[in-house]
Formats: sequence, structure tokens, C-alpha cells
Amino acid sequence: MKKALAIMLTAAMGCGMLSGCSGGGSTGGGAVQQTTQAAQAAGDSGSSSGETSAAPAVDASMYEVTEPITIQWWHSIEDQNAQTVEDVVSAFNSSQDLITVEAVYVGSYGQVNEALVAAHAAGTGLPAVTVANTPYVAEYGAGGLTEDLTPYIQATGFDIDDFGKGLIDASSYEGKQVALPFLISTQVIYYNKDIADELGVTVPEKWDDMESFLEKVSVVNNGTVERYGTVVPGWDQWYFETFYLNKGVNIINDDRISTDLDSDAAVELVYQFKDWCDKGYMYWANGTDASSIMRQNFIDKKTFSVMHTSSLYNNYVDKCDFEVGMAWLPGGETKDQEIGGCVLLIPSKNDQATKNAAWQFLSYLCSKEVNMTWAKETGYIPTRNSVLQTEEGVKFLEEKPAFQCIFDNLDLINPRIQHPGWNQLATIWKNYMAEIMIEDVDIPSKIEDMVEEINEVLEDS
Repeated sequence: MKKALAIMLTAAMGCGMLSGCSGGGSTGGGAVQQTTQAAQAAGDSGSSSGETSAAPAVDASMYEVTEPITIQWWHSIEDQNAQTVEDVVSAFNSSQDLITVEAVYVGSYGQVNEALVAAHAAGTGLPAVTVANTPYVAEYGAGGLTEDLTPYIQATGFDIDDFGKGLIDASSYEGKQVALPFLISTQVIYYNKDIADELGVTVPEKWDDMESFLEKVSVVNNGTVERYGTVVPGWDQWYFETFYLNKGVNIINDDRISTDLDSDAAVELVYQFKDWCDKGYMYWANGTDASSIMRQNFIDKKTFSVMHTSSLYNNYVDKCDFEVGMAWLPGGETKDQEIGGCVLLIPSKNDQATKNAAWQFLSYLCSKEVNMTWAKETGYIPTRNSVLQTEEGVKFLEEKPAFQCIFDNLDLINPRIQHPGWNQLATIWKNYMAEIMIEDVDIPSKIEDMVEEINEVLEDS
């Protein structure tokens, strides 16, 4: 069992799986080092096989943490995991004498992005370490916001290859390791297994079977919806873009300056979503508190299922008085899905002392032990190949058998689309989709306007 899980994860990653706030100061020049002692305190001083990276070509002592320092870690980890955050940070602070980390909840990934970009532009108020949603990697790399972590990795012998190629690619930009994979998830469908057993239905594997499935699990009487079949989280395009990719739609064409979102396949999907919303088979979750409202509707059995992130598995299970099932999203031409969650990075404009302390904490957060802590206490996926070779890794799947659907499809989880204009593209796309699904509009003209705006963004980027 251990060997099988390890092989599965290795194959999956190879196929493409993701108050030291000083502004100014040295950017590190790309050659920042850390001592072996610091790496050991970080909990990941070398490869699990005993091999380490080549010895650094510069004096590692230049980059030691030699004076007491307090640094901030910006994150987006919600209240249900607040105790885990506190425990992890406390364990790090107790593991050494010089660095004190303050964890700061900033908000959603979008809110973190806004705060980070503003602080980078101002050159002050930056965190030492921050989370970033996976699609921001290219934008940050292109804008010079992130520190190149390659020399840190080389100096400390951090076992970067234990993540696998896919996650490494998802946290790199133009050959530079500008971030490290942290909390990784994918899209899933949570469903009411009690109702599914009662009706004798299963979540379909193919997109073409979705309409008949939604008709069976929805309850609509005289135009009044008593139970939706499913919910699409329209506040984040990540939850519906997979269906486009599996239909062969190029959200960004090979020319990198245009989109295929007005193709026949893309337009067909829009009309399909709209039709299901109009019939009461699904609703498009959008607006203030859309996520919490969607979750409550599922808990209250007002919807048979919801599309959401695998990272919230524990949250759903803990709050529902019925058995929660978890299924892979229905596929089209392929069943591929995308990496979700976040990476960790060090802002480039911080001073050197802050960066040195930041790397020690960052490598601790990405260590095998802490990675397994998050996997056990949340719905995030174990990201280290070596983790699943352990008894603890096998036990993880035994305790959370619903994750079998993810492990059965690990080789289908791919890196996110990387483009400097992706954030703007995604915002335009989700706003237009919400308008189309919720309001009575002329769909062809809206799609035309959307594509025109997106193409302008891609050309400018």
C-alpha cells in the first residue's frame, strides 16, 4: 500500500500537479544563503534520501540569522483552522531563539494580493513571508515582487525535488524558484451521500451525463426550487474553468495575446450553465458571503451537492448531519483538473535580515512534518512524495477514505495557467459569467464584450 501510494503521487507530480516588514534594503541579489543550523531548525535540513544540493559558492555565514527579529506571515487560512495556525507558529517560535513569527490573517487570496501589490509598490509594510494563490506566481515573477529562492535551496540542501515536477513548475517563473508549494488542493464535488443512496444515483464521470443527473437530484415544484442539484462557486473562475479546459477550450491561446472563450465549445457551455440555472437545477453563487451561504444551503439540504475545494473537507464533514461524499468533477474530452491552494513566497524588497529569517520559517512551513499536519487537519493534499511512503501517510487515506477519488486521479491534477495578465483575465471572466447567469442579458453580445476586454488585457500584458 505504501509503495503504491508513493508511485501514484510521484507519477501525478511528474505529470503536472502548486514584524519584519522593512521596506527597502537589499533585495538579496539572488544569492541568499542560510546555515545548516538554521535549516535544521526549519525541520528540513536535507533530502529524505540523505542527498543534498551542491555546496554553495558563496560564504553562507553572510546570511545567518544573528540577531533577534520579529517577522510577519500573511495568510488566508480561515477560522476553522485558526488553532492549527497557532500551534504551527508556536512550535516554530519555540524551536529556536532568534526569530519570532506573527501570523496575520489578511483575508481571501484576492485580498492578500491587493495588500501585497500595494505594499510592494510603496516599498514598505511588506510581510516577511506570504501566501499567494497559485495563478499569481507568473504575475509576481514578471513584476519582480518575489525573491528567487534557488540560492536558498542550494545553500541549505532543501529537498525541492521531493515535491515532484508539477508542483515545482507551478511555483516557478522562467526557470527561477520564486515560491514553494504550501497548501495544495483541487476541485471536487461534495454531495449528500444519504440522498444519493436513497435515489440510487452517483455523480457522473462524464459531462454529457450531467443534465439527466441534475434532473434526478433536483426538486423543483411549480417553479419553486426546494433542492438544487448543485452549486457553481461563481466568485472564483477556478471552479468552472476546468469544464472549459476539458472541452478543449484555450482560455489563453498559443499566441499568448488572445482567448478562445468565444469558440463554439465555450459558448455552448455558457448556454448549458444558463439553462440549468433557469430550470432550478443549479444556482450560480456570487456576491457577498456567497461561500458561506452555499455551504449553509448544503448543510440544510437545500442543495444536493456543491462544487468546492478539497481543502474544506473537514469543515463540511464536521457540520453536516448526513454522510458527505466527495467526487471528481465530470469530464469532457479529458478529466483533467487544476492545482488549487497556495504557495509561499518572500517579497524581494525586504532587507536581508528579514529575508534570512523568512527563509528559515518558510522552509519550516514546507517541511514534511508540517505538510502532514495540514493534510490531517484540513482537506489539503499531502504534497511531499516521501510523506506517502510513511505509515502516517497510509493512515491519512484510511481516516479519510473519501479522498480516494483524488488519489485515483492524482495524475490528472495540472499546474494553473500562468500568464502575467491572468488575474485581470479571471476577474473580467467571472464578472461577465455572473452577469449572464444571474440577470436577463443578451448572451452573444456579453460574450463578445468579454472577449474583447480579455484580449486587450492579454495584449497589454
